Amino acid sequence: MKKNILSVAVFAAAILLSVTTMAQKPNTLTRAEKNDGWVLLFNGKDFDGWRQCNGTEMPANWEIEDNAMKVYTGEGKNPGQGAGGDILFEDKKFKNFELSIDWKAGKMANSGIFYYVREVPGKPIYFAAPEVQVLDNKEATDNKIDSHLAGSLYDMIAADPSTVNPAGEWNTCVIKVDDGEATISMNGTEVVKYTHWTPEWDELVQNSKFKNFPGFTEGIAKEGFIGLQDHGYTVWFRNIKIREL
Repeated sequence: MKKNILSVAVFAAAILLSVTTMAQKPNTLTRAEKNDGWVLLFNGKDFDGWRQCNGTEMPANWEIEDNAMKVYTGEGKNPGQGAGGDILFEDKKFKNFELSIDWKAGKMANSGIFYYVREVPGKPIYFAAPEVQVLDNKEATDNKIDSHLAGSLYDMIAADPSTVNPAGEWNTCVIKVDDGEATISMNGTEVVKYTHWTPEWDELVQNSKFKNFPGFTEGIAKEGFIGLQDHGYTVWFRNIKIREL
């Protein structure tokens, strides 16, 4: 009898381990997520659906590594020098959405997650789009200003750095925007909240480096592309998924 009980326990443990492993497999959706409207923007195998900002092909300084997108310092460039490698997801524009993305910073890394991207020929991805900062908070050179730390609405609202895992470890960032109301969460904790197209938003812009950016002073778009930044450092991205609200 004891032997049978032990066998059942071992079998149950094996099933639990199998389920847990399946749940942790990157770049997949659970049945519940599919039912809730989530779709993957990255399949873990190739760059299907992604392209250069203001371009049509994927930049050369991106590759697939360990089921993740990896951007690195471009050939002939120094760390901190982008190689024109900012990328967007297809030609799909999003208005009201919830975006979840895992990222991992290399040593001294600096990058960003963008939404409402409006492509302007000759202009960088940050010209007219809000940015959620991706950073090695400890070693990056751009770590002297609170609103430049990881998880922050870049140069506008600071996130709590204690919610961010260090370089070499994965973080999960969730950006939710619904009728202008936006929240940013890091690893399950809400760190930033704001509302677009309000006097408060205009004040944030005026108190930031974007106060003279036409893309911001004219008003950011009310829908746009999802984008990732090449800032000349090594960063990995995976589990990129979105649902429209």
